[in-house]
Amino acid sequence: MKKPKSRVLVDDSDFPINIVRRNMLRGTGSDIEDLRNKPVIAIVNSQTDFNPGHMHLRFLAEKAREGVWAAGGVPFEFNVPAPCDGMTEGHEGMRFILPQRELIADMVETHVRSMMFDGMVMIASCDKIIPGMIMAAARLDLATIFITGGPGMWEKRLTGRPKDNKTACCGACDIMGTANTFQCMAEALGLTLPGTANIPGFHTHKLLYARQAGKRIVEMVEEDLTARKILTEKAVENAVILDLAIGGSTNATLHLPAIAHELGFSLPLSRFNDLNRKIPTLLSIDPNGDHSVVDLYAAGGMPAVMKTLAGDLHLEALCVDGRTLKDMVEEAQVLNEAVIRPKDKPYMTEGGTVILFGNLAPDGAVVKQSAVSKDMLVFTGKARVFDSEAFALKAFRTKDIKEGQIIIIRYEGPKGGPGMPETLAITMAIKASGLKKVALVTDGRFSGASAGPCIGHVSPEAYAGGPIAAVCDGDEIDIDIPGRSLNVKLSQEEISDRLKNFKPLEPDIPKGYMKRYVKMVTSAAKGAVLE
Repeated sequence: MKKPKSRVLVDDSDFPINIVRRNMLRGTGSDIEDLRNKPVIAIVNSQTDFNPGHMHLRFLAEKAREGVWAAGGVPFEFNVPAPCDGMTEGHEGMRFILPQRELIADMVETHVRSMMFDGMVMIASCDKIIPGMIMAAARLDLATIFITGGPGMWEKRLTGRPKDNKTACCGACDIMGTANTFQCMAEALGLTLPGTANIPGFHTHKLLYARQAGKRIVEMVEEDLTARKILTEKAVENAVILDLAIGGSTNATLHLPAIAHELGFSLPLSRFNDLNRKIPTLLSIDPNGDHSVVDLYAAGGMPAVMKTLAGDLHLEALCVDGRTLKDMVEEAQVLNEAVIRPKDKPYMTEGGTVILFGNLAPDGAVVKQSAVSKDMLVFTGKARVFDSEAFALKAFRTKDIKEGQIIIIRYEGPKGGPGMPETLAITMAIKASGLKKVALVTDGRFSGASAGPCIGHVSPEAYAGGPIAAVCDGDEIDIDIPGRSLNVKLSQEEISDRLKNFKPLEPDIPKGYMKRYVKMVTSAAKGAVLE
C-alpha cells in the first residue's frame, strides 16, 4: 500500500538512529511490520469534556480508528484545543477565541509534518476548529476526510417550552450558528462523506459513518486523492453559494477567505455580493426562523440543498468518496419542502449574508440580512458611540439607549479588541430592551446566533484608523442593506480632518501569543489571517 510520508519512520535510510525510532514505536505497542507496509493515519480530534459540542467526539474517533484498521491502515490520535464561544461570552476569554483558529491550523500542520503521517481524519464540531483544520489541510495537501460532530438539540425543541433553551444532548448548538454553518461548509467543500455533516451527534448513524470515514481515508491515500484536489477555487465558490442559501453565520466571511488564502487565491468580500443577488435563502433555521439543523437533516441534509441549487453549483467538484458533486446530487432527495424550500419559493429571494460598503466601511462590513426584519433593512439614525462592548452594555443597564439610535462599538476588531471578540451580549441586550428602532455597527464580530440589524466586521477597524474611529455621538448613519451601503453623513474632508492626529486606544495585551497575534493579524476583510 502507498505510504507517501511515513516510510521514513521505519526504513533504514538514516541508520543507526532508525533503531531508536523503532524501539520508541514498539514502546507504543505498535507492530513494526504493520508500520512498514501500511499507511499511517492521523486521527485529528478536538474532543473535550468542557462543552457538549465536543464531549462525544471520543466515540467517533474510536469508530474512525476501527475503520482505519479494517481498511489496512495504522491510526494514531492526537488532539487540538476546542474553544467554545458560549463558554467565553461575557468575560476576557472571548478575546482568545478567534486567534485559536490560527493556532489550531499551525498545530495540525506542524505536528503532522513532524510525525510524517500519510493521511488525516479530522473530527470537530465547532466554530474556529473546523476552519482551522481545513486551513491546515490546505497547507499539507494530504488525503483528508472530515467527520463532523453534528448538531445537538435544544431542550425547548423536545418540550415545546420556548424559554427552555438548555442543550439536551451532545452536538453543536441546534441553530445555524457558526458551528453548524461550518459543519455544512465541510460538506459543501467536499470534505465529508456525502450526507453526513448534519447527522445529529446523538444518532447511531454518526458512529456508522465515522467508521466508514476511517475506511475511506486509507483508500484515499492509495488513490492519491489529496486535499487540494478537492479544495479547488470552484469548491470554495460552491461553499459561498451554499452558505448564502442556508442563511449561514456572518463568520463565514472570515473563515472562507482564510481558507482561500491558504489555497493561494483571494476570496474578496465583494464576491458574496456578486452571488447573493441570484442565490436565494432556502432555509429558515434559527436564528432566521423556527426550524432547527436537526430538521435540515430530516429533510435531506446538505445533499438536498445542493440538489435544489444544482444549476448554480460547479458540479464537477470532487467529494472525498471520489465522486463528483453531480453524481451525488443525482441521488439526493428533498424530503420536506417546508424546510428546504424550492428555489422559486424561497424563504428570502436573496442570500442570507450581505456585504455593505461606503464611507464608514470602505473595505466592507457584514450583515445577516436573513435575520433582519423588513422594516429595518433601510434605517437612518444618530450615532451613540462606545469604545468597547462593556461601555455599551453599561448604557443599556442604565436605560441610556433610545429609539432611533445606532450604537457604534469600536476597538473590538482583530487588532483593537484584540482578537475580534464576539459581541453577542450587546445583541441580546438590544433584543431584551424591547427597543424596535435601534441598530448596531461594530468592527467586532457576532455569534451566528445573533439576529436583527447588527452590522459587524467594519473594515478598516478603528485601531487601524478606519473611518469608524472618526464617528462622534450624534453623527447620522445611513444603513441600506438592499443597496449594500453603510455611510456616515460626513464629507471625506471632515473624516480626514477628524483623523488627522489620530492615535488608537492601545488594548491591554498579556504577554505571550496575543502580542504576536496583534502584530501579524490582517483586516477582517481579508479573513483576519496572519501575515
